[in-house]
Formats: sequence, C-alpha cells, structure tokens
Amino acid sequence: MSQDLFLIGVDGGGSGTRVVLGDAQGRELAQAASGPSGLGLGVERAWQSIAAGCGDAFASAGIALDWSRCVLGCGLAGVNNREWLAAFRAQAPAVAGLAVESDAYTTLLGAHGGAHGVIVALGTGSVAAVLDGDGECRIIGGFGYPSGDEASGAWLGLRAIVHAQQSLDGRVPRDDLAQALLAHTGAHDRDSLVVWLCEANQTAYARLAPIVIAYRTHPFAARLLDEAGAEVGKMIAALDPSASLPVALCGGLGAPLREHVPQACQARLREPLADSAHGGLQLAQREARRIAG
Repeated sequence: MSQDLFLIGVDGGGSGTRVVLGDAQGRELAQAASGPSGLGLGVERAWQSIAAGCGDAFASAGIALDWSRCVLGCGLAGVNNREWLAAFRAQAPAVAGLAVESDAYTTLLGAHGGAHGVIVALGTGSVAAVLDGDGECRIIGGFGYPSGDEASGAWLGLRAIVHAQQSLDGRVPRDDLAQALLAHTGAHDRDSLVVWLCEANQTAYARLAPIVIAYRTHPFAARLLDEAGAEVGKMIAALDPSASLPVALCGGLGAPLREHVPQACQARLREPLADSAHGGLQLAQREARRIAG
C-alpha cells in the first residue's frame, strides 16, 4: 500500500457529517464535523459537506488536502437508492479510491470492531443491522422519513410537534413542553406554526428530539420515548431471534433511549467500540488494500 495515501472515514447523515482522517496505516490524524450529507438531502449538498469536513480535518492535521492521495470510506444514509448512489459516485472528486456503503454497515463495523453483533443506529433517521456468523450483513428499517425510521430524531420530532399543534387549538394544555416546542419553531400562533410545518424537513423535525428528551418526565414525552424504545426492541428481535448477540445502540439518540428499550434486551446492550466514521475508516483501509492488489 502506498505510504503517500491518506485514509478518510466519513459518516454522513441527515443532521451532520463526521470525518476521521488517517494515514496509510489507518492511524488517526484528525477529526472534523460538517453539515448534513445524507443523500436524501441532495448529492451536491452531500459532497459539499464531505469536502468541508475533509478540508477541516486536513487543516487540523496541518496537511494540504490533495484528493488524488485520498481513499474514502463513506457510510451514508440513502445509498439504497441506486440513482442517488450513482449520482454520488459520478460527482466524486478525483480521489485515489472510493468505497460507499450504508451508514448502517459502517456503524456495525465501528460498534463491534468487525465482529458479530447487532446495531440500532438512532440519529436523524434510524436503521438496524446485524453481522451474522457467516459474515453477512443484514439491514432492516431505514425506510426513511416520514413513513419509516422508527425511534429516530425525525420520527420523535414529527410526533412531538402534534402536542404543540393541539396546544394551540386548546385540545391539550399549553404546558411547558408545548411552549418549548413552539419556542424552538419560532411559532406563536396557528398560522406561524403552519408556515414552519410547510418548510420543515427531516433535519428540522430531528432538532425537536432533544426537547422531548429534556421533558422526558412529561406524560406525553414519556409515552413517546417508551414507544420509541418498543420500536428498538422490535428491530433487535427481528435481527437476532435467538437473543444471543451483543447489541449496540449507536448515534446521538442511542444513550438517551437506552433506558426505554424493553427489559428483555437490556442484558445484551453494549457500548459501541467506535462510531460510524471510524467504521468508515475501516472501509477505507479495505479499499486501499484492494487497490494495492
């Protein structure tokens, strides 16, 4: 493998992008973060965010960015859409190598170090995956906003805003949770909330999730979080019917939702060894070895 290469792990979702820069041996040199790069928000925007994150990582390491010396391992939301994936590859800069997989797969690599196990990734969206005894990766969920991605930030926010809507109508009390949700949206009456709703995308809804967590003792929020935990339990059961594999809850909502996961799953929950960006770095290492032949 060429010692002149740099390996880059990318974790791209609907709320943000994380980048890990490594040398040719995969030794970490720097990390950086940038805007969203989930493909559902647009391929051009995805590359803008990835380029910004890579630029910041190289700057932090005191190295000039040269795409021709970079091998990227990208774990991205939305790669199951073949048109989006093809467009993403077509718009790539002239890099030395590019491997692209689902963010579920890179999360799995990072969480269990390539060993067998289950992950449920809970961020703006959600997806679950297992690496089984045959080394095969099976992915479930991740059908996307607004119909899927159960227990995700967007899923929580989409349901939480209903409480604010109903508070404006007097169907439920205008309590602290409703006020916090309305304050976040900047809405003060029905019409201004409708304007926010018309413009809101999955990222906007996901930004309401921290409010739900902050008010987790509120009856509405508590029910919503318990429902999210039950959905996580269903994903785990579908991927590991034998209930024998370790399970890592990953992403920004992994830790907050842990206590809401059904008791039957609690004993198998493990902290992830590393994140999806570091899983992407493993992917970049594999791609670099493949190129080297």
